[in-house]
Amino acid sequence: MRIGILGSRRGWHVEALRRALDSRGIPAECFPITRLVARISDEPRVRIENQILENYDAVIVRSIPAGSLEQIIFRVDVLHRLENLGVRVVNSARTIESTVDKYYTSALLEDRGIPTPRTVVTERFDEAMEAFKELGDVVVKPLFGSEGRGMVRVCDEDAAYRVFRALELGRYVFYLQEFIPHANEDIRAFVIGGELVAAMVRRADTWKTNVAKGARTEHLELSEGLRQLSLRASRVLGADYAGVDILKAEGGGYYVTEVNGIPGWKGLQSTTSVDIAGRIVEHVMGLVRTQ
Repeated sequence: MRIGILGSRRGWHVEALRRALDSRGIPAECFPITRLVARISDEPRVRIENQILENYDAVIVRSIPAGSLEQIIFRVDVLHRLENLGVRVVNSARTIESTVDKYYTSALLEDRGIPTPRTVVTERFDEAMEAFKELGDVVVKPLFGSEGRGMVRVCDEDAAYRVFRALELGRYVFYLQEFIPHANEDIRAFVIGGELVAAMVRRADTWKTNVAKGARTEHLELSEGLRQLSLRASRVLGADYAGVDILKAEGGGYYVTEVNGIPGWKGLQSTTSVDIAGRIVEHVMGLVRTQ
């Protein structure tokens, strides 16, 4: 069995997957997705450096780095091509496309009846200002992004004007999500193969609860209702494994804010005895055996 990792050659998550693969007798090879070479009508059809990716049984995608629109589209196109060539891609190209785009993720969740904050997305400055006046207190997010980078809370009309004008100059899309008061904490549920394997609460000193921003983590046993909510959100995005972010509103109720298709689990691993990398690898191996 040959399983590759698409991501940086270094990094905590890649090393965790390497160890999990090595312990199961599978040579752990990692390749940078930015060095893809794809051919049509000639072989090899997909390679990175001297490695022919179509010869692998599966690849685990750990990174879609920032780049131009053409670069991002090409990388995901190649993931589709690998799937067509019989390589199991985890998560799939379709899942990555759905989860990397915050608007599309929120729309898919809402269409399936999963509670998510009210959101307005537009390319027009005046429409963004109208949306701010309607929602009152908003989180302005980049359409693509992770770890809380680029997110700004705006609750003042003058501040909204300045933020939106800056975005307009950069020709960005305006993505406004209603701010849900949440006592500076949220929940990360980790789903692998349709099973909840671990969950934690993240607490911070500000409204941003990302571990990358310094949030503190604590193990959490989910209620049956939250477990089912996490599983439903993961299924909607077709994820083999996913990090599901849930807010508990101070006034009551829960909202799914994001489903991460290339989730990190370093903070979560510190709160649980479950070998998360091992569970991911076992799931991928099971997919290969049954395909």
